[in-house]
Amino acid sequence: MLKRTVALALGLSLGVSSAAFAGNWTGGDDLPTNPLACDGTPGKAEAKPYDGGVPTNAPDRKAKPIKVVDVPKLIGIGYFNATSKGIAEAAKELGNVEAKTDGPTQANIDQQISFIDNYITSGVDGILFAANDPVAIAPVLKKALAAGINVVGYDANSEPDARQWFVNQAEFNGIAKSLVDNMAKEVGEDASFAIVTSTFTTPNQARWIAEMEAYQAKCHPNMKWLETVEAQEDNVLSFNQATTLINKHGDDLKGLFGMTSVATPATAEAVTQAGKCGKISVIGLATPNAMKPYVEKDCVKSVVLWNPVDLGYAALQVLRATADGDLKPGATSVKAGKLGDLQVINGSEILLGAPFTFTKENIKDFDF
Repeated sequence: MLKRTVALALGLSLGVSSAAFAGNWTGGDDLPTNPLACDGTPGKAEAKPYDGGVPTNAPDRKAKPIKVVDVPKLIGIGYFNATSKGIAEAAKELGNVEAKTDGPTQANIDQQISFIDNYITSGVDGILFAANDPVAIAPVLKKALAAGINVVGYDANSEPDARQWFVNQAEFNGIAKSLVDNMAKEVGEDASFAIVTSTFTTPNQARWIAEMEAYQAKCHPNMKWLETVEAQEDNVLSFNQATTLINKHGDDLKGLFGMTSVATPATAEAVTQAGKCGKISVIGLATPNAMKPYVEKDCVKSVVLWNPVDLGYAALQVLRATADGDLKPGATSVKAGKLGDLQVINGSEILLGAPFTFTKENIKDFDF
């Protein structure tokens, strides 16, 4: 049970809920945690039966030219420009896939459904998607499967039986390990830190934090977790919450985690304006473009995310393997071109791999 009541009781002057979790975060759900090994040994994939869908009377597409449409949450933003770039790279490398990206200019599920429906009608061999809503998108994806179309998701999943495979960019415990290891490396094993997140009930953030707590207790037990605060997905609120943490904890605060692509740059800006660069480390999930100003000025050393170019590349490789019949239910891995063999997890998901850490040395190579 989330300690939201405590949060509301302790609401800060910013007018939002906030709470102190001295290492006893219970997360936004009742799922067990599964911290990875401290030494980097990969976690074992849980054996689970295939739970994806099956296209009806799909034609033999083995090695034949196919048309694929990619319908992400929205188009025209850096993140999905990057996944589209990866899809194009894979199509060029494969040589027998005609791929295009199309979709709404806003993250609107109704519009996304309309786009997919229209492509079912016009006729394609494969559909890639990143769902705006895992439940609402399911009927139109099932319609595609019923029409014999191969369907593969990436970035944001649907209900499993509405698609064949989902390319999972990173597991929760993998993100948690990368965040906490980078923080321990920068601030030391005895340092104190706090977290700026969206809300205590946002599924991804709550699960990441739950895994962070479990991994920190296991692998960095002397670090001290001061507090976790909510900042919605609001830039100004994130800045204000981070500033409040800096002023409240003073010299005890050595590190701040940003759990969203909004919270992380806003937290970095708060540290910058407080004159605390080099004294308070900021580590979080964010896009490279949002963090370049802070990384290039040495105020932030580590930004954790997956590589969306690789994510798009993997998604099309998985769809091609599915259309060819090379990736079937029960498989334990799939060949994904330059990415090598990718592991099948959770029944019908393909794991892209470990999260990627952007640093001053590599962040200039990315534009999203």
